[in-house]
Amino acid sequence: MSDSGSSGVRERVLTVGVVVARTGRLSSLGDPLDFAMTFLEPGLAAAGPRGFRIRLAGRDSRSSADGARQAVKELVQDENAAIIVTLAGTQVLPAVADTCEAIGVPCLSSTFPWQVYYYGRGAHAARPFAWTYHFCWGLDDIAETFADLWEQACGAGRQTVGCLWNDGPQGDWSRHPEHGFAPAARNRGHRLVEPGPHREPAVDLGRHVAAFRDADAAVVTSAATGQDLALFRAQAAENGWQPRLITCSRWLAYPPSPTVSGRQSAQADVATLVYWTPAHPYRSSLDGTTAAQLAEVYEQLTGRQWLQPLGLAHALFEVAAHALATADDPTDRRAVAAALGRSRLDTIAGHLDWTGGPVPNIATVPLAGGQWQPGTRHDYELAVVTPGRAEGLRVNGDLRTS
Repeated sequence: MSDSGSSGVRERVLTVGVVVARTGRLSSLGDPLDFAMTFLEPGLAAAGPRGFRIRLAGRDSRSSADGARQAVKELVQDENAAIIVTLAGTQVLPAVADTCEAIGVPCLSSTFPWQVYYYGRGAHAARPFAWTYHFCWGLDDIAETFADLWEQACGAGRQTVGCLWNDGPQGDWSRHPEHGFAPAARNRGHRLVEPGPHREPAVDLGRHVAAFRDADAAVVTSAATGQDLALFRAQAAENGWQPRLITCSRWLAYPPSPTVSGRQSAQADVATLVYWTPAHPYRSSLDGTTAAQLAEVYEQLTGRQWLQPLGLAHALFEVAAHALATADDPTDRRAVAAALGRSRLDTIAGHLDWTGGPVPNIATVPLAGGQWQPGTRHDYELAVVTPGRAEGLRVNGDLRTS
């Protein structure tokens, strides 16, 4: 908190610190957060408690854990941030949250399965976090959404599913016997074929292709990068085999690359998660902006196709402003953290409730099932093919299978 003003009038300022990937491999994830900062800052100024103005201050995570830790320290020391928000990657987001927990500054984050955020950082029922809060879907939600897609593609009943999982955190948590994707998928009655993890970037996935073919897998599920997914599809085609459907949770929030030299994009017709689209029936708690309006202004101002993380990036600032406005003392970071913990808010990303989450410090985001299909306005567009648990979201496409 700081004071500023002119003509003898002192203005009290509350700073929201933003750790955003502006450089490095996660810069595409930083784009919607960077846009939301620019788009919302004028209106956010007056969204705080009476007598205060909200300002935003950003620091580049440089797409690394070390860069993220440094960004948090600078926002606290140099900008006196009252709260910090971020969207980040597998290594970066935990680094932001852990640093905030160690320093004692409220933190709000998203786009990271909540079990990985919570259990992966060492929390449990007897020892929840004191400063860090999160909203997202869970690994079990991914499994339920994908099972809906498998059953739509192949019919009800047990399916044999090939698991293309890496040897990093995505694969480790997918396989986790208690909190991962696998137990939830098996609980739906499906058989998972796991030939073992692969390293990234993959150089040969022939062993996985053979294992899935020999097991007569109807579908393949993955959290692969676009590069590794392309390799898998190419090697499967070379072997004269292809699954009826591929589901993938990683990188598929982003539109596939346009077709090059007549070759289909690696992500084309891959089914994935739908957590935010222009069709979601939600509005901003700040000014009533609809999901459709936000996507439209993003495309107009950037010249780029809307991205799913855009809605969650916008919601970060909604919740941060709400916490500052409802805190008993917005200049007391502990009071701001307490306000986050009791927040219940209808946002442009849907209803977020930290009082009824699956564990403390967590609010959940519902998922639907989607698929990247050839579009009309863009080369590929995300069709909603199963409604999942997203209330009020309509199906607008048919699932395409091989």
